[in-house]
Amino acid sequence: MASVLRPHGRATVAPVQEYYEDLWERLPRDLTPPDYEIRREFLIAEIAGGERALDLGCGEGDFTAVLAEVGAATTGVEIANAAIERARAKHPGLDFRIAPIDGPLPFADTSFDMVWASEVIEHVADTARWLSEVRRVLRPGGRLLVTTPAHGRMRLALGGIERFSEPLGDHLHLYSRQSLTDVLNEFGFEDVQVRAAGGPPLMRRMLFARAIR
Repeated sequence: MASVLRPHGRATVAPVQEYYEDLWERLPRDLTPPDYEIRREFLIAEIAGGERALDLGCGEGDFTAVLAEVGAATTGVEIANAAIERARAKHPGLDFRIAPIDGPLPFADTSFDMVWASEVIEHVADTARWLSEVRRVLRPGGRLLVTTPAHGRMRLALGGIERFSEPLGDHLHLYSRQSLTDVLNEFGFEDVQVRAAGGPPLMRRMLFARAIR
């Protein structure tokens, strides 16, 4: 839902921060993440007990809790205090932290075996900086798992770009299977695997990506 956003200029930081704080204040309580079950299935298949996992852009912490349930040492991160407050109330005892909207992630190099970024990358303004931070906090051989809306040619042709990129919306980037593969490869990730999920063939609504640091 919400994301770790990296604006280019500090002058934009306050308005963007206010946007996400206001968003989380207005959202209904006890949200069920969209496509929760299929995203949960993807996550569980990729995590092992005892691993160090980062839920990047954790929202209310539902997937942070999933990671904890399978025995991972889990930390959830958000940029909005309102989201962190909800996560802590909903999942007491789990580790939730604020990430500065205009700074690096608050972790040492190679801190995690796996980073889970579900419905986040499409919100990120500075994708290059964001992916560089993800690489920094992953150990060598660690895994990045990404989910993001799919925007293949058929979906754009039938739905129109306006449906997926509203002028006042917070989706800043539209990814196809190829473009997501390309950007992960460009930033040095290896064994990049991207597949479409959810919905009928040629009209899949989600992309699931797995990449190795």
